[in-house]
Amino acid sequence: MSPRIPALLALEDGTTWPGTALGAIGERAGEVIFNTAMTGYQEVLTDPSYYGQIVVMTAPHIGNTGVNIEDEESAKPWLSGFVVRAASPRVSNWRSQAALGDYLREHGVVGITGVDTRALVRHIREAGALRGVISSAEPEAARLIEAARRAPSMEGLDLVPYVTCAEPYHWAEGGPGEWGVPPSSQPYHVVAYDFGMKRNILRLLAERGCRVTVVPATTPAAVVLALNPDGIFLSNGPGDPAAVTYAVAAVRELLGKKPLFGICLGHQILGLALGAQTYKLRFGHHGGNQPVRFSDTGRVEISSHNHGFAVDDKTLPAGVEVTHTNLNDGCCEGLRAPDLRAFSVQYHPEAAPGPHDAAYLFGQFVALMKDGSM
Repeated sequence: MSPRIPALLALEDGTTWPGTALGAIGERAGEVIFNTAMTGYQEVLTDPSYYGQIVVMTAPHIGNTGVNIEDEESAKPWLSGFVVRAASPRVSNWRSQAALGDYLREHGVVGITGVDTRALVRHIREAGALRGVISSAEPEAARLIEAARRAPSMEGLDLVPYVTCAEPYHWAEGGPGEWGVPPSSQPYHVVAYDFGMKRNILRLLAERGCRVTVVPATTPAAVVLALNPDGIFLSNGPGDPAAVTYAVAAVRELLGKKPLFGICLGHQILGLALGAQTYKLRFGHHGGNQPVRFSDTGRVEISSHNHGFAVDDKTLPAGVEVTHTNLNDGCCEGLRAPDLRAFSVQYHPEAAPGPHDAAYLFGQFVALMKDGSM
């Protein structure tokens, strides 16, 4: 049995949360948030939207199914740290290719297990998302509290340059999917801005007949239009949307010229390009069980979320409609501008992890490219 190495999570408000080391030995700072998903920890680890954050899992037992290459949502983990109640000492799943602790060590992710995550999550719900530091290298409380207070606030941070692709690339991989579209039959060309793209978004686009050209976040509008796409996609990503000024400017130029669909950070960037404002949520929405109502049908979707900011629907201009509303706190979870052939959702219809209640939105994007119907 490997030795249990002491570790500590310290928050800017002076509270400390002891445990033992999980993954790499070291020290990392970030915004401490919690994720309420019961499954899918590997998808959480590899979602680029978590860049700069320390993720606390509310599910108490993490790691029992191990990790595998098929469940990765990007090439590596991006989060700053990982906090769990009980990391499983054993792996038992036929798909497993490695243990969670080994995977975290391989990728340099500093984690901590043995933390009273129930109490920690209750604390974050009361205090809001807090800056924190995890250390298994030198877990001294007073020093870590001061380090947490010196860590940058998420507000005002443009983190997209750290996670976007360096060069354009093409994506056509996708199984037959629910629509039965074989990979060889992809009539729609979509240019996708990579603000921190999850792979399952690309898979679902491909399964619905889209061949995708993924471009870096700083790609000018003129370059995108020169590719003559049938539609434009705005991806998820980390940080404060108001700081991603170059993307907002590009989307403003693209509005009305091609059908446009945004998810998560892409939704916020679309909102800003339309003239709305964004704001920071108290502790954000992170998990796979958030109820959202679709205004067109009144149907409630259980959906996957990962966002710490939201579009202020009171600042949306005339002609822009709120389509989806969070039933927990009433915040805007979707919008559309019919005259501009643009729509977006704040949550994650691609799931990974989470339910697939909102997968129909990819079909709506295809219909918009096909005949302009919304």
